[in-house]
Amino acid sequence: MSMKRDIFLKEKVEHFDIKGFNPIPLIESFDKMAFQSRNLARASKIYDKMINDNDCSIILCLAGSLFSAGLKKIVYDLIMNNMVDVIVSVGSIIVDQDFFEALGFRHYRGTPFVDDNILRQNNIDRIYDTYIDENELRSCDMTIKRIANSLSTRPYSSREFIIEMGKFLSEKGTDVESVVLAAYNKKVPIFVPAFSDCSAGFGLISHQSERRDKPKVSIDSVKDFLELTRIKSVAKETGVIMVGGGVPKNFAQDVIVAVDILNQAAPMHKYAIQITVADERDGGLSGSTLKEAHSWGKVERNFEQMVFSEATIAFPLIAGYVYHKNNWKKRDPKQYNKLFG
Repeated sequence: MSMKRDIFLKEKVEHFDIKGFNPIPLIESFDKMAFQSRNLARASKIYDKMINDNDCSIILCLAGSLFSAGLKKIVYDLIMNNMVDVIVSVGSIIVDQDFFEALGFRHYRGTPFVDDNILRQNNIDRIYDTYIDENELRSCDMTIKRIANSLSTRPYSSREFIIEMGKFLSEKGTDVESVVLAAYNKKVPIFVPAFSDCSAGFGLISHQSERRDKPKVSIDSVKDFLELTRIKSVAKETGVIMVGGGVPKNFAQDVIVAVDILNQAAPMHKYAIQITVADERDGGLSGSTLKEAHSWGKVERNFEQMVFSEATIAFPLIAGYVYHKNNWKKRDPKQYNKLFG
């Protein structure tokens, strides 16, 4: 059995480095073409407008298995170079993928053309064409439990708990390209509205189960919503970059309505781009267009762009274009975690 595991867990997924490839000439060529190439070029230029707008705070929304596929270093570089101010993500990206790798574990190249019974027998989990060691995931779960056990027993927003994850890595002396650690050091808030829907959930239910009737650590998703709404109230002008859709997309757009309900004046998102392969025809959220979001009063119409493309292709090109334009060098960090003490 150990021999089989070694065969599967052999070739590591390598993360794309936007610093090593300048796509500006490619994007400029795309701008002269049609269909999704032109849409991708326009989205790249809208992101660069966000960077050049000194009054704009940038919210990055992440959905899907992005970091296991090799996109982690891109987001790390966006944080380190003040190209993003707030992150809203699904839990798997932040916990099962980023924090998981910060603990010393990795994702491995695989294939969908495999006998999944053999993978199951060897405790190997598959995400399309990548593999993860289930035993290492369990270790990640229990590290979340360990962090929860160390905290005072009260409700936390996901942002607060992820800060504790960053603090754990920092105190451990971890020196890796981790989004959780970079956000902790740069005071960039990370929100995971569905925090229990990942390895964090397994760690937290273990924590709560063992505590029985005693006070427990819990995650308050409404507190998440209130905190992001407060950031929007302070920021005023905002731009959203959505990789995928789902809960992070809805969460980031709903703050516009929340600000209005709380009678705190703030405009719609001034800029918005979304990368998705979802279709709008079934009325589903992930494929709903930004034009549709305008009808809800969430997104302005002047600088919005849908890109119907798979994220591992489109996101490196868009982020790389903006990185190599170098306008981020004039941009100051917002450090919104300071808002909350």
